[in-house]
Amino acid sequence: MQLYTMSKMLCEENVNVVTRDMGVDDLPEVLSIEAVSFPRPWTEGMFREELRSPLCRTRVAEVKGRIIGYISYSLILDEIHLRNIAVRTGWQRQGIASVLLEEMFDGAVSRNIRWATLEVRPSNMAALQLYKKFLFSVRGIRRNYYTETGEDAIILWADVSGIMKKKK
Repeated sequence: MQLYTMSKMLCEENVNVVTRDMGVDDLPEVLSIEAVSFPRPWTEGMFREELRSPLCRTRVAEVKGRIIGYISYSLILDEIHLRNIAVRTGWQRQGIASVLLEEMFDGAVSRNIRWATLEVRPSNMAALQLYKKFLFSVRGIRRNYYTETGEDAIILWADVSGIMKKKK
């Protein structure tokens, strides 16, 4: 597991956001964000499994030592699968998710990752706008994917090299 910290100033808020690997001690704060972010939140056991998996990377974003967001993704061959991302209420739409996604993609280049994929609810318009900003496009539908609501999932894919070119 890579242990490093990234710091980024959010211009619109003049706030210093620090990202780092998530640890077991972070679970209470992460679970509190998770509980209000999703109709069927991940359990502590699910996060612990992510932390143990050699294929997964799980990171948190902090401001002044308080966790305000997190991201979990897996790296398999030349693909990233974004598994989970959420931002604390009150910090949403301030660029925190973008900071986490940018960091994910920055790390992808050094690992020769070519593709990124994820599933998202059609009703999650904020997430769809965010992913569009990162050049994700619709590649399919998973029918009744979200069992708690019966919602389909939109399958999105992005070419990592295209994202990195846009960033420059």
